[in-house]
Amino acid sequence: MAKKENQYEGYGFATQAVHTGTDYDAETGAVRRPLHMANSYKLPEDLSKVNYSSTDLLFYARNGNANQHWLEEKIAALYGAEDAIVLASGVGALHALFWTLLKSGDRVVYPNVSYMAVYRMFHELFNQKFGVETVMVDMTDLDAVKRAITPGTRLVHIETPDNPTVGVTDIAAVAEIAHANGALLSVDNTFASPLNQRPLDLGADFVVDALTKYVNGHGDAQGGAILSNDLETMDCIRYEAQVNVGAVISPFNAWQIFRGSVTFPLRMERINQSSQRIAEWLEQQPGVTFVSYPGLKSNPGYLTAQKQMKNGFGGVISFGLDVDDKTVEQFCAALKVVTFAVSLGHDESLIFPQPSYDERIHLYPEKFQKGFLRFSVGLEDADDIIADLRQAMEQIGLTAIS
Repeated sequence: MAKKENQYEGYGFATQAVHTGTDYDAETGAVRRPLHMANSYKLPEDLSKVNYSSTDLLFYARNGNANQHWLEEKIAALYGAEDAIVLASGVGALHALFWTLLKSGDRVVYPNVSYMAVYRMFHELFNQKFGVETVMVDMTDLDAVKRAITPGTRLVHIETPDNPTVGVTDIAAVAEIAHANGALLSVDNTFASPLNQRPLDLGADFVVDALTKYVNGHGDAQGGAILSNDLETMDCIRYEAQVNVGAVISPFNAWQIFRGSVTFPLRMERINQSSQRIAEWLEQQPGVTFVSYPGLKSNPGYLTAQKQMKNGFGGVISFGLDVDDKTVEQFCAALKVVTFAVSLGHDESLIFPQPSYDERIHLYPEKFQKGFLRFSVGLEDADDIIADLRQAMEQIGLTAIS
């Protein structure tokens, strides 16, 4: 699909977030894009030129819908990408990318710390169903990466910061290793967001962002994006994974995320600031066994994060409490401002424990194997979040200091 010219190219990030993909409604003159809930569109009189597996023409929602296309314009602009494909969820976007790029006999190198769905796809589904060779490696260890990425590797996939330990991988360095061996590099950028990090500028071939999280930002819609400058492959993804597998986003979800994306830069700036302050506070608490956040000088990935994360370090903090699994759950239940729930990037702060009996816990560094929590900082006052964490610590018998 041909790239639509972005008339706001060269403007600031926040200006593009507000204006790209937006226009007056042709019928009413409204200054907001309308929601088109139709699943079918008027066909041209001459059907001989219609390709029913194409995405170039609006005629059926699985082949694309107007709200999806407007959102794609905006997400491509935020990432500085030639093209964007928006699908039904972040996992749908990951699957679409892997499904299109990989075939039986290919080799994939991916992180030993990764999102559960990525672990499932590579460790089980693509490996067992389709005969794709999948190799896990510590992506923060470049020597280990060099040994794992061999000639014949088709794809290297990374997350940075990763989920759930918030480890930092050097995108440019891994891109160089991957390309030297003839491999493609994909980066899950969800934890960083396009405000903080643009992997295509650092050598990545493809980027995936779970728009459900920071770009939407309100915890009320699901969507995922694939970004790339490889237009030919992006057309293949549309044909194979969107049209013929069907992970298309609904017009309503696309409309909601488009709405949320306008305030995304402001929200992300606030979240960056609050997260840094809260991470520094957590690091001073005697009952906290570790804090993993890229903006802390004590973090092993701090220098790499300084190099590739330009506006802040994101809103996810992983930390440990010196208590057992049951007491961690009691801590979460005692919170009043922070919400005890999964996901991240919402307007409200969210916290979720990673128990010691998790099947992948042995893959994480040792300090993450007891009392481990993943904390997504929201838009509440930082003072209120800190006070809430303090009172919950005290309720489970941990000392908390100001």
